[in-house]
This record gives sequence, C-alpha cells and structure tokens, in this order.
Amino acid sequence: MDDYRRIADRIADDITAGRLRPGQRLPPQRVFARRRGIAGSTAGRVYGELVRRGLVVGEVGRGTFVRAAPAEPTGRALIERATAAPVNMELNYPSAPGQSELLAPALAALLRSDALGAALCPAAATGTTSARGAAATLLSAPGWHPAPSQLLFAGNARQAIAATLASLVRPGGRVGVEELTYPLVKEIAARLGVVLVPLAGDAEGLRPDALAAAHRAAPLSALYVQPTLHNPTSLTTSEERRRQLARAVTELDLPVVEDRIWSFLRADDTPLAAHAPGLVHVVDGLSKRVAPGLTVGFLVVPPQRVDSVAAALRSGGWSAGRFALEAAVGWIGDGTVRRLVAAKQADAARRQRLLTRHLGAFAVRADPRAYYAWWELPAPWRADTFTAAAAAHGIAVTPGTAFAVDPHRTPDAVRLGLASAPEEELERALRTLADVVRGARTGP
Repeated sequence: MDDYRRIADRIADDITAGRLRPGQRLPPQRVFARRRGIAGSTAGRVYGELVRRGLVVGEVGRGTFVRAAPAEPTGRALIERATAAPVNMELNYPSAPGQSELLAPALAALLRSDALGAALCPAAATGTTSARGAAATLLSAPGWHPAPSQLLFAGNARQAIAATLASLVRPGGRVGVEELTYPLVKEIAARLGVVLVPLAGDAEGLRPDALAAAHRAAPLSALYVQPTLHNPTSLTTSEERRRQLARAVTELDLPVVEDRIWSFLRADDTPLAAHAPGLVHVVDGLSKRVAPGLTVGFLVVPPQRVDSVAAALRSGGWSAGRFALEAAVGWIGDGTVRRLVAAKQADAARRQRLLTRHLGAFAVRADPRAYYAWWELPAPWRADTFTAAAAAHGIAVTPGTAFAVDPHRTPDAVRLGLASAPEEELERALRTLADVVRGARTGP
C-alpha cells in the first residue's frame, strides 16, 4: 500500500478511537509533513485521502477539521437517514391536501381489464403519441413551446439526467456545473466516470466568463445547470444572464443539460432552452409536481439529438414504465397536475412565510416560491457541527458539503427542505433550529 494511505489509515484509527475529536483542527499540511518526516506532497495526499473517505473536511482559509457528523450519504443511504429522523428537512417531496383522492381516478381507469394489458407493456423511450402531446403541453413556458417530436421519457428526472450526460460525455470527459450542485449529479458523474468542473456564479446566476475560462483551460463536453430555483440556493438566473449564457454556449458549441425539476413553482419563467434551442436538453419530471412513488422523467432534446439520447435511455434501462406513462397522460389531461401545481405553489408560499417568521433574522437565502432555503450559518458554527446539533434534536438537514463540487471549498451553510414535514412540525423545527444557533439549546 502507498505510504500516504498507511498514514491516512493511522489518522483514521485516531478518529475512530476518539483520540482526534469531532471538530478538532488538524495541523497545517506543512506542519504535519515536518512532524511526520514526509514530503509536503505526501502530506497533501494524506489529507486528500481523508477528505475522500469523508473523515475530515477542508475549509479554505480555515484549515482541515475532523467531521462532527458522518460523511454525507447519497442515494439510498440519504433516503434512509432522512426518513429515520422525526422531522425530515433533508428529503424534499411536497404533498398537497387531498392528493391521493385527486390521483385515484386516472389510476382506476388503468385498472380496467381492457386497459391494464396495454398499460403493462414496455414503453419505448419515445413514449406514445398521446404522451408526447401531453408532455409538450405541460412543459410549455413563456417564450418556449417544445415540439412533441422532441420529447423522450425516462423513469424519473435523475435517469433523464444520467441518460443525457451518457449520450454527451465520454468517460473522463469534463462537465461544467455550478459550484453548488444537485448531490445526485455528483453521484451520476462518478458512475459515468465524468469529471465535474465547478464554475463560479454571482447574484445573477452562473457567470459566462467562468464558463469560457474553464473551457479554455481544458475543453468541456457539456454544461449542467439549474437556472430556475437553483437547488440549494433557490436562485433564479436573470433573463439577461440567460441570454448571455446562451451566447456563450453557442460560441463554444457546448451542449447544455437544463434541469427544470422545480420550475413548476414559477409560472413566469422562460427556459434557457428558448435562447439556445439547438444545444439545450431540458430535464423535468412529475416527482415534485405529483408524487415520488409513481413518476416519469421528461426530456426535451434538440431534434438532431433525439436518436442518440433515446439510445442512451435504452442502453441504461432508463425508459419510463408504460403504466406510469399512461397515468401521467391521464393526470395531465384531466387537469389533476394543474390543480396539484396550484396547491403546491400556495403551500410553498405558506412554508416560506414560516421560514421568514423564525429565521428572518439570519442570513437565509430563499425565494418566496421555493420549497427550500440556504442558511449561511453564523460563526462559530460549521455545516457539519450544525448538522450534528440538529440531528440531536431529531431534525435532519443537509449540510452544504453535500452540494459542494470542490471538497476543499465547503460552505458553512445548510439546506433546509421545507416540503416534507407537516406544517406544525416544520414550524417547531424552525423554532428549534433558531434556538440551537442562538445557543439557547445545546442538547436534545
């Protein structure tokens, strides 16, 4: 085994045994190297290995600290941890009052013997004529009306992202992303062997000059962005910035994956795809609009890319199930999705008012239409110590490290998911979190 890994193993043993305590700062790398009699480059590899294992977190300008909470889980582990907490502010699935009653009629129609046989057949990546028409209508936005022939279908939005990236980027390729991005995109990239390149942004959104500079340094194969209600910050890219980004990707001839999974909360939003239709692949879905248990992922792709993305969906086994597709057509056609969207827009606004009531005095970034907020924690709190403190009170929140693309630039912030907990529980949780930060409560 390489020397740096043996040294990392010994540090890991110290952490496990409690000789290095949660929150304790490790010495600067040059000091660590001198004490151990090793090269500075070896010390850097030791620290990098500890970061990779999730045992420590590096904070620019402050140093390297032993985690106060376990490494952030992804995928199934994240779901299990969040659902185990009494108050779940980590997973973020909205549910409207009376939702099951609204969804039942379309499902009942599919259970008739004359319809069930067809609904249980496999579905092609291109879906059906009725599905393409319904989805094109659902996804239309100001200044943008996709053609039904551009529609493809996946099992969910995550699979749609995976298929699009697989069709665009070879293993080892580079994909530009915002500095904070959807955690499952990091997981998808790792599985595809794709390198994510963090790109700087500002109050208007992703900066075109940062995109151009990264592409000059080493060519990017694609760009993944969330211009509408960015997760986790809830920032919506300005219209002018979207035009600037569209010009930049057009000049670079750079394909784009535009994630619009939360766009249903903003009725006034014009997609980036409206400004660069030949390059932008739009990903959306029903999991947030409707329910996570029976969902469909939508893809709107440039006409010349339909066959390539459809092939990626087939090869990955990511096509939508026919039953879910037929249910979606029914829900869209009978107005159920429209009614659920209106209910969830109103619900998100109520929950944001609760957030403002209890956390308005803190540095919380949120859009009044979003189902989440980004809390930049006051000193001396760090993301991992606050996550651990919240967990001690039975509240699951997501630390900023879960969204950070660069593991050495970890924001002292947490994302608060507002959608899943009942409103009364959410209000109690927000009040408790405010007390924790103020120091009024230090234990469960």
